[in-house]
Amino acid sequence: MCKFGLILETIIAYCLFLLIGLILGLIGGGGSILSVPVLVYLMHYPAEEATGYSLFIVGLTSLIGAFAFIKRGDISFESLVQFAVPSLITVFLVRKFLIPGLAEVFFSIGNFNVTKQVFIMTVFAILILFSSISMIKKHKLNYRHEAMWEEFSKSPIPIYFVILLAVFVGFLTGFVGAGGGFIIVPVLLFFLRVPVKKSIGTSLCIIALNSLIGFTGNLGHFDINWSVLLLASSICIIGILVGNLISPKISANKLKPAFGWFSLIVGIFVIIKELFIP
Repeated sequence: MCKFGLILETIIAYCLFLLIGLILGLIGGGGSILSVPVLVYLMHYPAEEATGYSLFIVGLTSLIGAFAFIKRGDISFESLVQFAVPSLITVFLVRKFLIPGLAEVFFSIGNFNVTKQVFIMTVFAILILFSSISMIKKHKLNYRHEAMWEEFSKSPIPIYFVILLAVFVGFLTGFVGAGGGFIIVPVLLFFLRVPVKKSIGTSLCIIALNSLIGFTGNLGHFDINWSVLLLASSICIIGILVGNLISPKISANKLKPAFGWFSLIVGIFVIIKELFIP
């Protein structure tokens, strides 16, 4: 590719990092699923490195974004502790042992090799499709007072079910480098009936902890370009701060379906690119 093309791709990539931060600030999740395609297809990093870089960028951005919610008291600390611990352990183990241990070529079908790159990106694309559907689909909350409770520990949901959900989120976060906010927020909202703003703030804290701990599992497995990481993270942080400022003026319920359709297109593109275009 010519030099101009590479420069253009880089500019587009950093603009998308701004969008990722903005989405995280507005709806508390979902935006992080764009970071891996940006790193793979626009910045040309291998999937394993891209998922690791994504964890750092999303983790640092979410951490900065969470401060505003903590300051306002829009955090369920009990849910944070109980959900985060099993999730953190899982994401670290996945990044430290599972991802580096994957074979470079799983199997071959004729001239087509199912490599680590293809496998990770295909799983990632499937995750994007599920994420997009969850954002597009309209959910109806039960607003009856007797069905509401303020804190996670008062939920009638069994603790083992919560732990299983946390482990599942940790596995996905570690494997594909996405924060898992599109799962965490609905769990807090629809399973546990935590208020919307509190769900977003708690989600950002969990995403930050999961992602940054997961990133430490990459250390020693590949060389890290810190200048790219810090620049992308800084742009994402600008986006999430802007998102936090304008979130009271924008309905997250109206924004999520639009972003869901965009994510659906991205997921279809990734599948076509990995499975059908050499």
